Amino acid sequence: MSVKLNALNSDSYTDIGSYRDQHFKGKCHIQEKLLKASHTLYVGNLSFYTTEEQVHELFSKSGDVKRIIIGLDKVKKTACGFCFVEYYTRADAEHAMRFINGTRLDDRMIRTDWDTGFKEGRQYGRGKSGGQVRDEYRQDYDPARGGYGKLAQQHRGPQ
Repeated sequence: MSVKLNALNSDSYTDIGSYRDQHFKGKCHIQEKLLKASHTLYVGNLSFYTTEEQVHELFSKSGDVKRIIIGLDKVKKTACGFCFVEYYTRADAEHAMRFINGTRLDDRMIRTDWDTGFKEGRQYGRGKSGGQVRDEYRQDYDPARGGYGKLAQQHRGPQ
């Protein structure tokens, strides 16, 4: 009787993580199926000043990039610290997950995760102020992410 060990067939760098897009329209098992076949990565913790060219330069080291969509503040239409990187093949996206996740870009430790695929409208931040929800609650001063978080700025008053 042969026993298959999942650990031997697992690649923690390319396995789908626990993150799920809470705004996904569909059943969990459909979302999971899309994530397992996806060529698209969500990239977070970018500087607000990181350019598309910088993202392309880094991510093209692991394969042919099809397109990059920079996340925008839905009010100001300025970069808000995330993007989507779409590859032509799953293998190239897996290389990026293995070798780029956790590296530095523009002096920031970036994180990558699987995404079900970019759809128009997802490039906008989902925070109440137009940017990312995470930045609204941030208490520290981060010049690459616009200074203090939005809620901390309200309590401090104009700088």
